[in-house]
Amino acid sequence: MQIGYKLASEQYGPQELIRQAVAAEAAGFDFVEMSDHYHPWLDGQGHSSFIWTVLGAVAARTERVELVTGVTCPTLRYHPAVVAQAAATLALVSEGRFVFGVGSGERLNEHVIGGGWPPVTERHVMLREALEIIRLLWQGGYRSYEGKYLQLEDARVFDLPPKSPLIAVAASGPASCRIAAELGDGLFATEEKPQIVRHYRQAGGTGPRYAEVPMAWADDETTAARSALEYFRWAVTGWKVMSELPNPVNFDAATATVREEDIRGRFACGSDPKRFLEVAKPFAEAGFDRLVLMNAGPDPDGFMDFYRSELAGPLRRLES
Repeated sequence: MQIGYKLASEQYGPQELIRQAVAAEAAGFDFVEMSDHYHPWLDGQGHSSFIWTVLGAVAARTERVELVTGVTCPTLRYHPAVVAQAAATLALVSEGRFVFGVGSGERLNEHVIGGGWPPVTERHVMLREALEIIRLLWQGGYRSYEGKYLQLEDARVFDLPPKSPLIAVAASGPASCRIAAELGDGLFATEEKPQIVRHYRQAGGTGPRYAEVPMAWADDETTAARSALEYFRWAVTGWKVMSELPNPVNFDAATATVREEDIRGRFACGSDPKRFLEVAKPFAEAGFDRLVLMNAGPDPDGFMDFYRSELAGPLRRLES
């Protein structure tokens, strides 16, 4: 079992994210994962820095910890040729410590280019085409591609790492799990549903399986829950809502009725290690072997100290 730390790009500015990544390495985390957003989920979060700049700086400031995008949509806001180049460069500057998490995206971030928001069936076809383009470019040489939605004309990525980055594909149902198994090297999810891993394995997937675990650390449970309610209540809406709403103001409206007890039911709140293990265990039992700890509490350094002293050993002993 490997344990990662979530760098919340919507919650903190770029310099603070870099500082937290360095601290996470010192605390013993195996990897850091950063969301690739154009907008925050809520206006109150107030941040959304460019992931590739931040992770490049993190690569330069760290030595051991892996870097993971969680996740990049390589179809709309970015053309796959651009992120193929970005991922290859990050793999080089991190000396092979990069894992490329990809997915079909959220309207929140992708509508900004003015191209509309396709239905999920189209997004899945686009993701397939994007992954085919990325893999093609990573083979080296000049490449062209003609897909239904995406094209590539006479393009070459000149700086390629000795070994291509592992691609972990975000999935929530059978169709996306098939994409992860057929065109990815691993799986990425945000829910502890056993059927996600089952669908992935049934489609032939054998790679690492990443999942985000909702936590909120503070000395007392109330402080932790209130912090999660203020800044992370979007996380209880579910993927169908999270992928479709266009702007932070819509998430503010959609989560206006979320209560503190709803947060406590989803997040591990407070400082009791038993509660944190209780929330993490279903993810391991569902078959995930890369747990990303998403701290919605107000004190990231306190959470890292808590992880190092109370959680690291028990979490690593969980069996997927």
